[in-house]
Amino acid sequence: MKLPHRRQFLHLAVGAIALPSASRFAWGQTYPARPITIILPFAAGGPSDTYARIVGGQMSRDLGQPVVIENIVGAGGTIGSTRAMRAKPDGYTILMGNVGTHAHSVALVSNLAYKPDADFEPIGLVIEAPSFLAARQDFPAKNLAELVTYVKANAEKLNVGHAGVGSISYTNGLLLTSLLSAKVTFVPFNGTAPAATALLAGQIDLMVGNYSDLGPHIQSGAVKVYANGAVERSRALPNVPTSREAGLPEFQTGSWWALFAPKGTPQPILDKLSGALDNALDDENVRKRLVELGCDAPDKAKRSPQWLATFVKSEIVRWTPLIKAATR
Repeated sequence: MKLPHRRQFLHLAVGAIALPSASRFAWGQTYPARPITIILPFAAGGPSDTYARIVGGQMSRDLGQPVVIENIVGAGGTIGSTRAMRAKPDGYTILMGNVGTHAHSVALVSNLAYKPDADFEPIGLVIEAPSFLAARQDFPAKNLAELVTYVKANAEKLNVGHAGVGSISYTNGLLLTSLLSAKVTFVPFNGTAPAATALLAGQIDLMVGNYSDLGPHIQSGAVKVYANGAVERSRALPNVPTSREAGLPEFQTGSWWALFAPKGTPQPILDKLSGALDNALDDENVRKRLVELGCDAPDKAKRSPQWLATFVKSEIVRWTPLIKAATR
């Protein structure tokens, strides 16, 4: 009489063990069954918003459901990122974070509610955008080598414009002045557009900004440009040398955006999201629009979740000591 009961118990136990695997498989099979929300922790209408809508719109075609952008602003993007981190891990709420929310924030926010490298599941790198070192049109230096010499000799008289402490233009400025060991004055503005306007008017000396801030002014010759902080030349501004070509190879900087899901999101769902992102970045129209905006879709080698996880950790290690030293 005992043997049948034992067999029945073993059968039930095996079935119980298989349930989580079966559930994960079912999630992957039925997902997505409704619209997906990408939390963008920045304001509507800005460059980040445009990138998210371009890529999210293309992903929706692959996923068969609308991808909705929800702008949740505040605290340098950390409010929206915290909201995404606390969302249900079912693939219906994900985050488009960037170098600010997932690297700079560690040093800038004393009580950060999330750990960028531990509290999210990486989906994939979305966009890379170079930063350009520019100066007012009548700045004396003719090239980057002359700029380095001039800044070192006149640091106390010079200033760098930026969009506020914690902004990418601020941290890029920190990198530049740190490399040159120059204590220049940092001048904050309420956004990169006002900072660029001040540069045009000759009210500030230097600025490190992306294409959306400076591209048209560089093309028109209204400001001087010395280098592109990316590894390769920008397709939008191919005549601007990289910092390596111009003689300051340590000035490697720019912006990046990536998709993340809340920790615990099932792997089959992550795989679908990563696949949809990869397909979106392969679309010629998407790639063309990104180039027009002065940025690039990452190479295939940089699109995997594993690459992104390692990259986020390396960015935290890179930026934390620099920012902490400057903000003590």
